[in-house]
Amino acid sequence: MDLSITTWNINSVRLRLPLVEDFLKGTRPDILCLQEIKCQNDEFPADALKALGYDNIILHGQKGYHGVAIASRFPLTEDHRQDYCGVGDSRHISAIFEWGGRRIRIHNFYVPAGGDEPDRTINPKFGHKLDFIREMRDLKAGAEPGVSAILVGDLNIAPLENDVWSHKQMLKIISHTPVETEGLLDVMREGGWVDLMRHHVPADQKLYTWWSYRAKDWAAADRGRRLDHIWSSPDLTDHLRTIEILKEARGWERPSDHVPVTARFSL
Repeated sequence: MDLSITTWNINSVRLRLPLVEDFLKGTRPDILCLQEIKCQNDEFPADALKALGYDNIILHGQKGYHGVAIASRFPLTEDHRQDYCGVGDSRHISAIFEWGGRRIRIHNFYVPAGGDEPDRTINPKFGHKLDFIREMRDLKAGAEPGVSAILVGDLNIAPLENDVWSHKQMLKIISHTPVETEGLLDVMREGGWVDLMRHHVPADQKLYTWWSYRAKDWAAADRGRRLDHIWSSPDLTDHLRTIEILKEARGWERPSDHVPVTARFSL
């Protein structure tokens, strides 16, 4: 029995609904996790996704900003929204689904970007990001007995040297500063999570999911970062078959600056 899960920062689901529809028709993941949907719950284009077979949708929307959604072919139960840092932002949602006799909790995150200056004393956005990551350290992959776990989303941090186009040039750039990368690796270690995207791809190989809008020719420059992640509890790693990064989506008409990342599992 196969399972496929896609994570994608869509950067406005209403603006890019045609891209979402084309992707779902072509790839047909079992579960789609979207970040930065930029709409309230009643504005989400649920009917369009249900028409394609995604009848189970849970939302944590917000007017004009942030927002996360999970659309699934499987029933979703026990949905939960965590207000990280207590500021009322819609940056997390989770639910349980069943696959192959297992119960699996899927978490969908949109971590704050952190602004432009990596100094919390002059940039509150960066401080907020660090606080958010610190709170994530309490999230354990084995938190619920008898329940496996998957964590996906735009975590806005490229933690490893080859998760960015130039480790040395990026050390003072938000998303790859040491305080961020060490913080995210602490979340992974302390929570007992496995980085599935690096499970089959060695750490010495470049791996990107995001290319800036600022690049005149993003493909030629290829100055990417791995900001989007898929983690799991250790019991699921042996079932991971592939991770697919749809780089070509960055070149679609009116694209997001992030591309879809799909994990495929087999029993």
